[in-house]
Amino acid sequence: MHHQLEKHYVNRVGWLRAAVLGANDGLLSTTSIVIGVAAAEPDRHIIILAALAGMIAGAMSMAAGEYVSVSSQEDTEKADLIREKRELNEMPEIELRELAKIYEKRGCSRETAMQVAIELTEHNALEAHARDELGINEITQAKPLQAAIASFGSFAVGALLPFTVSLLAPIKQMVYFQYGFSIIFLMLLGAISAKAGGSSIKIAVLRICFWGTVAMGVTALVGRIFGVNIS
Repeated sequence: MHHQLEKHYVNRVGWLRAAVLGANDGLLSTTSIVIGVAAAEPDRHIIILAALAGMIAGAMSMAAGEYVSVSSQEDTEKADLIREKRELNEMPEIELRELAKIYEKRGCSRETAMQVAIELTEHNALEAHARDELGINEITQAKPLQAAIASFGSFAVGALLPFTVSLLAPIKQMVYFQYGFSIIFLMLLGAISAKAGGSSIKIAVLRICFWGTVAMGVTALVGRIFGVNIS
């Protein structure tokens, strides 16, 4: 009899969050920039330059921001682990009782909780406290470089669509082509992320389309207003 391992979506939360955020931002922010510029100044060279600048600057910004943010989380985790290790060396009995209390609160009897705490402490005390007291494990552990690379790559991939459209779409209908293609791909991206994360596809698609339309509409309006004023 073959036992199939259960599929848990939480295993994907680290890279999924960074990748989806990066792709959404790359597609939406670059498209919004292009739409704003196209509404203000319908010149292909300027539109292409804006798309390229938005793609490069955005990808670098996303990667740097993600790296700094997750590095801060990693520093906090390391500091907690160092303090926990010191406490385990200085007051092991207190830490053992503390661990047993955690299991007792989760539903174990006092005797069972203490037995579990003893066995896990003998196996790997720091690992047990990190997981059950601090909430740090392999799934949730901060990985700055992985998050930064995922954000950079996904932003660049998302931004490639409006950049490509800026090269090929008719200049007079640039705004409409940008909006149309972006909404289609935002829907596709929303469906993929919902499927990968195990959430509702319909809700994800509606949410991303609504806010995408708002963002692009506001940017087009601003571009149009400033374009008219400059003219």
